[in-house]
Amino acid sequence: MLKKENIQIIDSIPDWREAIRVSVQPLVDTGYVESRYIDGIIANTEELGPYYVLVDDVALIHGRPEQGVLEKQLAVTIVKEPVAFAEDGSHKARLLVTLAATDGEAHIDVMRALAELFMDADKIEQLVNSTDVDTVYQIFSDADTAEAE
Repeated sequence: MLKKENIQIIDSIPDWREAIRVSVQPLVDTGYVESRYIDGIIANTEELGPYYVLVDDVALIHGRPEQGVLEKQLAVTIVKEPVAFAEDGSHKARLLVTLAATDGEAHIDVMRALAELFMDADKIEQLVNSTDVDTVYQIFSDADTAEAE
């Protein structure tokens, strides 16, 4: 569910709002979500806090399907400098995975594969230290293949 053109590696992002914009933009550019998906996630965060920061260094950025999802897809953004998603400077992440799901069921297999990946500290470390898109793509492809077996 991840296409190589939806992977980006960036040195730094100034704040969490910009991190959401940057992370979702590849899905806007490739037609998987409408630009209002960005606004929806920002509004959700302002209301609920950074609900998508799952573990240290990992954010699974997502909103509700009705907030602008057109087709299911992932985007991955690696940020070399951690981004704080809470106003107090906490909930920091360097691996930003954006999920666009068309409904509550469509992404279950992807979520299983991501859960396995997110629980592997070595893989997270490899990802946040990656310097090329091919390496990031391969790690996610391996996780997806392992889930399918």
